Amino acid sequence: MFKLFRFLKQYTLQIIVIVLLIFTQVLANLYLPTLMADIIDKGIVQKDVTQTVSFLGFDGSYKGIDYIIRTGGIMLLISAGGAICSVLSSLLSSRTAVGFGRIIRNKLFAKVESFSLHEFDKLGTATLITRTTNDVTQIQSVTIMIFSIALFAPLTALGGIVMALKEDTSLTWIFAIVIPLLAIIIAATLKYAMPLFKLMQVKIDKLNLVLREGLTGIRVIRAFNRIETEKHRFDNANADLMNNAIKVNKIMAFLMPIMMLIMNVTTIAIIWFGAERIDAGNMQVGSLIAFIQYGMQILFGFLMLSMVFIMVPRAQASAIRINEVLEMESEIVDTEAPVLADKESGYVEFRNVSFKYPGADQPAISNITFSAKPGEVTAIIGGTGSGKSTLVNLIPRFYDVTDGSVLVDGVDVREMSQDSLRAKIGFVPQKTVLFSGTIAENIKYGKDGATIEEIQHAATVSQASDFINEMEKGYEHVIAQGGANISGGQKQRLSIARALVRKPEIYVFDDSFSALDFKTDAKLRAALKDETKEATMLIIAQRVATVMDANRIIVLDDGEIAGMGTHKELLNNCEVYREIVSSQLSEEELS
Repeated sequence: MFKLFRFLKQYTLQIIVIVLLIFTQVLANLYLPTLMADIIDKGIVQKDVTQTVSFLGFDGSYKGIDYIIRTGGIMLLISAGGAICSVLSSLLSSRTAVGFGRIIRNKLFAKVESFSLHEFDKLGTATLITRTTNDVTQIQSVTIMIFSIALFAPLTALGGIVMALKEDTSLTWIFAIVIPLLAIIIAATLKYAMPLFKLMQVKIDKLNLVLREGLTGIRVIRAFNRIETEKHRFDNANADLMNNAIKVNKIMAFLMPIMMLIMNVTTIAIIWFGAERIDAGNMQVGSLIAFIQYGMQILFGFLMLSMVFIMVPRAQASAIRINEVLEMESEIVDTEAPVLADKESGYVEFRNVSFKYPGADQPAISNITFSAKPGEVTAIIGGTGSGKSTLVNLIPRFYDVTDGSVLVDGVDVREMSQDSLRAKIGFVPQKTVLFSGTIAENIKYGKDGATIEEIQHAATVSQASDFINEMEKGYEHVIAQGGANISGGQKQRLSIARALVRKPEIYVFDDSFSALDFKTDAKLRAALKDETKEATMLIIAQRVATVMDANRIIVLDDGEIAGMGTHKELLNNCEVYREIVSSQLSEEELS
């Protein structure tokens, strides 16, 4: 957990002020019982007697009642000062802890954004959300406690011991018994609670996973009438979390009564043995009351420390999970001296490329070699699981090749910076993703600063302008989260418009026409032909009609190239392509 505290450097001044305020507050609290003892012994007991006493370092003659008033006034001022310090330290502690949480969330988000798809697959979305929200909240809460309690409690306890020794050395043997006993009880409690606190965050991950799947997959769940099954899954995850929390709370519930019992027994012991010393004339009444107050401060300090110890194990578990993300190195990083690919424009080349997903037994694609040039349309077709999406994901470097190399504009993509590489590419993913916001904002996502004319032009080319203009607010129509308030075909067309507005050198369409009807598909391809005539276009498609006009068709089968050529060439020399075509087109269409 302390590794994360390196992010507190910008709050150094505030932390120093917090420490000073807490130190002042502790001094005030420690001095008050001594003044109260003086009031009792030198004021109340002899309130009608004039006596010479030392008052705040000055010797003088005071009548008992005057001494009470003067000392009482000083006590009120010290109490007010301590209260002000307490409020200010709490305020600064909260501000620092909240700022600390903001810094960690920013660091986590920035780190996650740098991950390759492999890191996302390894960790999972649900746990990343939990670590960025719940885990950071745990760290934030314990930080407040560290500044407000963990600093205050030990100072109070140590100061109380010193002041108790000053009041009466003989009674301090009580603390020599009580303090080790408290330490043993706290240590034993934490020994059993720590593993359960670590499990707590894992079970929250599981609950979030089930909840997220239930919410995102609600259409499938209802279509297959599996609502009760999902309720049962959620109930199991929820009950698992609850049972773990109950175990933890049972252990913690044992701690507080024991602490209170020890505090009460200690108070009784101080009064009992203190009364005997008063009776023997070895102690004054005021000193006994002050000793009781210091005893309570000592025990209360340990009680507050036990509260910190309760929070720290869970925060420690959260810190480990956060550090796991922050310390995870992405497999895809920029080289120290990136190469600028500015000699050519829009050239894509695969040289003996093979790729295997981490942990997989067989490669997803093997020995892929081809090139694509500006002004050409390269289509990729093949059966499900043949490696089509895997192949195009290597171009923007979502994954790095296992063997071989992918070149863009004559430069290996691993030698280019990721920013400069992806600036050349307009990518339309297989799974359409839209963001909450207006239609214009979603299209503009492809190019910062795009004008409304550019946005409208991209929408027209992508065949989206018709349905946009039919909406009441047009381009200012608000898209719900994930594009839930528009159809699949509309989402695909907006996703294509987002790539078009960028005007990149290379277009990659990963099965981006699957939700379109044949008429819209044909109109879109015709519009794209004029729009992208100076760019390189790679299209993954399942429909033969979508790819048959391409300059080059690559047929994939089990991750390898089964054929490459034009539509007519492949009909003559590629059995796999003929099977795909015959399954979609009639004999008349083939001829």
